[in-house]
Amino acid sequence: MKIVCISAAQIPSDTANSIQVMKVCQSFVQIGNEVTLLVPGNQQSEISNQQLIERYGLQTIFPVLWLPVRNRWLFPWKAVWHALRLGADLLYVWPLQSAVLGLLAGFPTMLELHDVPTGQVGPLWLRLFLVYPGRKRLLPISDALRRLLQLPEAQTVTAPDGVDLERYAALPDPKAARRTLGLPEAPTVLCTGHLYAGRGADLFLLLAAKFPQASFVWVGGRPLDVENWKLRAAGQSNVTFTGFVPNERIPLYQSAAEVLLMPYQRTVATSSGGNTAAVCSPMKMFEYMAAGRAILSSDLPVLHEVLDASMAVFCTLDDPCAWETALGELLNDEKRRKTLSECARLTVEQYSWVRRAQRALEGFDEIPA
Repeated sequence: MKIVCISAAQIPSDTANSIQVMKVCQSFVQIGNEVTLLVPGNQQSEISNQQLIERYGLQTIFPVLWLPVRNRWLFPWKAVWHALRLGADLLYVWPLQSAVLGLLAGFPTMLELHDVPTGQVGPLWLRLFLVYPGRKRLLPISDALRRLLQLPEAQTVTAPDGVDLERYAALPDPKAARRTLGLPEAPTVLCTGHLYAGRGADLFLLLAAKFPQASFVWVGGRPLDVENWKLRAAGQSNVTFTGFVPNERIPLYQSAAEVLLMPYQRTVATSSGGNTAAVCSPMKMFEYMAAGRAILSSDLPVLHEVLDASMAVFCTLDDPCAWETALGELLNDEKRRKTLSECARLTVEQYSWVRRAQRALEGFDEIPA
């Protein structure tokens, strides 16, 4: 099947949404489809396939077409017109406008949703997609989002994010990983991801101060954010901010830890702003599970759609003492860490990107137009 994916994400970039888009496209290729990704921009001649493979940790490649547009509002229209030229059998889209225009153009269309539509016209585009006839499917990333949007059950498949299990199949033990990466040889607490507001960097530094015998490593972040947090961590010799690391190397970093942190706060910002704390499906949660390391996480209700107490230790968001106690217990209890990580590793088998793609397509051919 010829699938045309449409995303407004900047490719390449270091944002989580661009990584997610590339992983979704790859997964459809891995199950035997022909995939073309359409994104805004003018960069075809500047970016090699090898650069995309390294930046996004891809195992297979697919065509990425950058469509130049003078106004970003024109991109969804131009992308659907280009999909017509490509002879697509299916549109898989992130922009709401492209989803509606796809139905108008007669395409079977899947719409992936990561948050509640905003602005004056966002909710209207979603309503149009819901009411306009055609073969369609909605793919919210969490049940919490599905419930919040009151999406029709017959047209909806909840699609949490996923992980490339193959990349986590033969990771070194923490000491070997630290040697390879040149990290300090000490019990290591690590977090991957951006340093946006609400990601818990304050708590990260607070815990580092409480455990001077451990090494605290934050992998990721934009240069300005990294510099700001390095200044705030001045004098804490056990803290490392690596800055951006290509996705290809993220599993090795995660394997270097004894404990992996998800210190989300009540408001969790994304690259475009907003607050996704109630509806998110963090990619790093699935990566942590696959890495086979103990997870210490904020007790956000939406995370319990995937994780439970057999796979992670949860702490109240605004109780630093609870975090200190929980982290101390984990660092001192190798058996407990092993039990948690083994349960998480077993559960994450059902959350591969490939399995996600299969679930998205299951039964879609049987939906009436």
